[in-house]
Amino acid sequence: MESFDTLLDISTKIHGHICAGQVIGVRMSILGLELIGIDDPRGADRKKLYVLVEIDRCATDAIQSVTGCSLGKRSMRWMDFGIMAATFVNLETGRAVRIVAREESRELSKKYCPEIENKYQRQLAAYKVMPQEELFAIQQVKADIPAYDMPGRPMRRVQCEKCGDWVQDCRDVERDGKTLCRACAGARYYQVI
Repeated sequence: MESFDTLLDISTKIHGHICAGQVIGVRMSILGLELIGIDDPRGADRKKLYVLVEIDRCATDAIQSVTGCSLGKRSMRWMDFGIMAATFVNLETGRAVRIVAREESRELSKKYCPEIENKYQRQLAAYKVMPQEELFAIQQVKADIPAYDMPGRPMRRVQCEKCGDWVQDCRDVERDGKTLCRACAGARYYQVI
């Protein structure tokens, strides 16, 4: 795997700017991959890796750039928990770790870069050098990944009996004996005008 600096540069280009979240995401990914025994996430080990991210912020772009996992490849799943955390899973061995960015690292950044007054710039610089035990909390976990969320071809495709849209990967809902898409079952995020 490339060096931290190279991975951070790649991530920054993909994300569009450098920020503390990029540093956290790159370091989190390097650590997670090491702990689950993945050496070449975008090459030889790419089919062994699955990542669950818990936030839709800067670190997620970094995690995607380092691991090569993505929503489109179905090797990354977004769990909308709002926590700066990710779970790295080795699908071959079952080893999984959940890594959470410690909130107290924000304040600890003063210890590492007291000369930088701007808190965002200070955090960005400090997170590069801060020991991982001060930056992250690590949990060994067992990740429950349903078969229909795994990479590969859709397990099933069914047509919504109300609107006619096709629903893949067991995202349909049974209601009153009818097969519906989630929108027609009441989970619509849009209004047709």
